[in-house]
Amino acid sequence: MAEDNKEVKSFKDLGICEQLVEACENLGWKTPSKIQAEAIPHALEGKDLIGLAQTGSGKTGAFALPILQALLDTPQVLFACVLSPTRELAIQIAEQFEALGSGIGLKCAVLVGGVDHTQQAIALAKRPHIVVGTPGRLMDHLSNTKGFSLRTMKYLVLDEADRLLNEDFEKAIDEILSVIPRDRKTYLFSATMTKKVRKLQRACLRNPVKIEAASKYSTVDTLKQQYRFVPAKYKECYLVYILTELSGSTTMVFTRTCDATRLLALLLRNLGLRAIPISGHMSQAKRLGALNKFKAGECNILICTDVASRGLDIPSVDMVINYDIPSNSKDYIHRVGRTARAGRSGVAISLVNQYELEWYIQIEKLIGKKLPEFPAQEEEVLLLLERVTEAKRISQMKIKETGGKKKRRGGDEGEEEIDRYLASKNGKSSKKLKKR
Repeated sequence: MAEDNKEVKSFKDLGICEQLVEACENLGWKTPSKIQAEAIPHALEGKDLIGLAQTGSGKTGAFALPILQALLDTPQVLFACVLSPTRELAIQIAEQFEALGSGIGLKCAVLVGGVDHTQQAIALAKRPHIVVGTPGRLMDHLSNTKGFSLRTMKYLVLDEADRLLNEDFEKAIDEILSVIPRDRKTYLFSATMTKKVRKLQRACLRNPVKIEAASKYSTVDTLKQQYRFVPAKYKECYLVYILTELSGSTTMVFTRTCDATRLLALLLRNLGLRAIPISGHMSQAKRLGALNKFKAGECNILICTDVASRGLDIPSVDMVINYDIPSNSKDYIHRVGRTARAGRSGVAISLVNQYELEWYIQIEKLIGKKLPEFPAQEEEVLLLLERVTEAKRISQMKIKETGGKKKRRGGDEGEEEIDRYLASKNGKSSKKLKKR
């Protein structure tokens, strides 16, 4: 286990060169986070790393800075490869590399599904220094894109390794490991240390330094966590009540299914709230478009599935609402990690119905604490019932209509219909909800 570097005050103290210290300052990074303070000195010494860190801990900087410093020392193309489990996370990682490397002419290529293959092949032909991708699409290019290989690669990063090791990626990861140079540095970052992560560690790391930047499954101290037991039939009412009570907040609402994100976004829009959905059913361009609207403040409520719970760089979320309780309690940690980042405070509220009680009990066991109840008078909440029920009925009708169009046309046209409808509802036809 690495020692705690309590004396570290700046990136310069860690051994980061002047050019990159300046890049950190331009990004507003004044002092290193715990994972950065502990990982960077070992990385600069040329060690392999295993970093266990909760979401929002600054781990991208922990691997990007040592790689960029090594690249400055020995400039060459195809220097590092970063593997990520989701498209969004891959894009975020590449953006951070490009921001840190903007002053040194860094070139990145992002290889993810849902984006034109030929465009990516052109980006690879421009000989990037860093390749960031999802395992399947990276393997696709290694097999089919003429002239592309990772023979010169000096660094491999496996980010969110616990998620990279599910059945979807395992075959592609094995194939990638079989074709990349053995003589390389490997950094493995994971929120949790599972049996599969240990197995991968033994297979591809050499005498790694293990850094644990957070106690197992902890949530940060600046996060105010609450729950509310609600009857399933009134769940939408409670959601609307909380969102109107805390109406100035930037909020992420987590649901279990992609269909639920669409329904809730429509329902909330019908009530005059600025909500937008993001889920795995949407194309890559749609997902990024929704995310950018949320980041820009055009919409202050993002309704999402767990595809958006990890790896998304959304710095200013005030509140997370678990509309559906996750059946895997570790997902709770990742969801609520979207708020109270980088020392800021945040709120997480979980709506628990009668069918989710067992899952909620598992969450309390995992985090090792009993949460206080969110205060609300049911009579006051149910004053909204009539309007919420009507908004839900209209939303279901609209989804039925657009769903038929989507099936007939295929692709994203049905989503576009809903987008147009959402846009038309944005503040035009509905009065803002007010407390009676």
